[in-house]
Amino acid sequence: MLGERGMVAVHPRYNVRMPATKTRKTAPKSGPGNLTDEHKEALAVGRKESRIVRQYLDAMERHQPRRGRRRTAESVERQLEVVEQRLAEASPYDRIQLLQQRRDLQKELEQLRADDNLPEAEAAFIEVARSYSERRHIAYATWREFGVPASVLKAAGLKATRGA
Repeated sequence: MLGERGMVAVHPRYNVRMPATKTRKTAPKSGPGNLTDEHKEALAVGRKESRIVRQYLDAMERHQPRRGRRRTAESVERQLEVVEQRLAEASPYDRIQLLQQRRDLQKELEQLRADDNLPEAEAAFIEVARSYSERRHIAYATWREFGVPASVLKAAGLKATRGA
């Protein structure tokens, strides 16, 4: 509530006099409602490119060589068949172990089959790598340090530069 001349306000809770507050005009809100169609399209392109790059880098990481012999889907399927045969005549104690082993093998087989998408992920990466690199300022050397093959970067139109 304002005082006599509008100069002083009395705080309603503490009954203390305070200077009257000035009302300010606020700037128009910025946010999703005020984006132009061009801006929205640019955001969508950026999200799409980021998703493609992430999928390719994840697939590459899954294909990194590991110690020991590389397991194939066929070898895991054979092992699954052996577990299924052993389940038929297993004791309760062995059966619980075999059930868990079967579950682990099924999960591994699922991952091995999902890993077969590296060629598709690579083809999609080649389509967007140049624009993504330019937009995010990622140098050729950075891609190479991560492990992206030079042939893939060349196909994408990225070139090695000196001092970058």
